[in-house]
Amino acid sequence: MGKQRNKKDKANGGAAAAPMDVSSENAADTPQAMDTSEGAISNPALKPVSGKIKKGIPLRRSKNLKKQKAIARAITNSEKSLEKVSKSKNKMSRIQSAKTLYE
Repeated sequence: MGKQRNKKDKANGGAAAAPMDVSSENAADTPQAMDTSEGAISNPALKPVSGKIKKGIPLRRSKNLKKQKAIARAITNSEKSLEKVSKSKNKMSRIQSAKTLYE
């Protein structure tokens, strides 16, 4: 079965909530000024706790670690490619010397 979401109705003995009274005439006739005041946060639970907020330093460290690892990978890849190139050159020179011996 699904969740019971109508807990308020059960607390009132199963009776439905009273409908809102919309027959008030004075509220619709007079224009009301817009409330532009900014309310301060009154609930202390909504305020950020300065002790629990971490600064951006761990993020910077992780960024630096990622950069350092990427640089290290790039260096190792370039070294591997240089080794492959040197091996292929060595192989070509050995082939050429073998060809000259048998000709």
